[in-house]
Amino acid sequence: MGSEPRLSPRERAVLTAIVETYIATGEPVASQALARHFGNKDGMSSATIRNVMASLGDAGLLDQPHTSAGRIPTARAFRFYVEQLGGPQLAILAPERMEQIEESFAGIGTSQQYLERTSHVLALISSGLGVALASTQEFHTLEHIHFSRLTAGRVLAVVITKAGTVLDRVLTLDHDLTTTELETAARFLNENFYGWSIERIRTELAQRIEAERDEYNRLMSSIEELYRKGALSGEDDAAPVIFIEGVANLLAGETDREHLRTMMHALEAKERLIELLNAYVDARQRTVRVVVGLEEAIPELKDFVLIGATARLGSENLGTVAVIGPTRIQYQETINAVSYIAQLSGRIFQPPT
Repeated sequence: MGSEPRLSPRERAVLTAIVETYIATGEPVASQALARHFGNKDGMSSATIRNVMASLGDAGLLDQPHTSAGRIPTARAFRFYVEQLGGPQLAILAPERMEQIEESFAGIGTSQQYLERTSHVLALISSGLGVALASTQEFHTLEHIHFSRLTAGRVLAVVITKAGTVLDRVLTLDHDLTTTELETAARFLNENFYGWSIERIRTELAQRIEAERDEYNRLMSSIEELYRKGALSGEDDAAPVIFIEGVANLLAGETDREHLRTMMHALEAKERLIELLNAYVDARQRTVRVVVGLEEAIPELKDFVLIGATARLGSENLGTVAVIGPTRIQYQETINAVSYIAQLSGRIFQPPT
């Protein structure tokens, strides 16, 4: 990508004006339009602006499409523009936008509801795709497990995760277990493994069943039977949970049918979007990440930008919230919205004092 270009104050002003005009209009920006923008102040004559634009083009910051007299910003120009914004902490969402977001999250009770609503809200207020990816750790951490005896040899296992997800399945056992044995098994799991990830519980149980079989012979044989029959396993609680909304936003701005086809094919592969978020948004970072040009991860999205952040509850990672949109996105407002919504999780799930 190259290092940040060294620009004079005049070059910075012209480049910023070009980027913001292009975001607003979607059309190549001509020197005459910039001359009207600056109003011949600070020595910004049409001739001066043309010279500056030529210099910016030589620096790889502007492209000239076909024979047009105007210029459009390159991905490098957008990256430079984002760096000049100074970060989301320096700008505040408009009160009406903040109120809209607050109202949209009213009544949210679980992490899953929060993330699902996030994808909807970000799609609504941006010109892109609203995406929310659940943290595997959060969505598959044990809150409570319960067993109900249905008939001889058939048991209903209900697993509730800390994210509020309810996983249930009917187990067909080789050996019938009494209601008392099921209650004892559930109590053992809830007391020993509360807050553990499902995967970690599986690993630990396999080790304990082998090591402690003699000491807890009757209890561990019950646990082994339930464990072997899938009380803590299955495809539905292993797959990453991702919410996506706003594909229509991208369709509205795309006229090239072939590009539209390849773009849609890329976006339909949820696994690739999950890889994209995991590649660019580090769960440890505390600020919004902006990535212009996603071609390294998904070539079809080279003209797109990712604006994402990690949603937290204290030190816990709830997941990733993001907007994927065209490079002509309203950067500052979208950065602020993503930042605000990511921080909103801490207030939504804050226990009452």
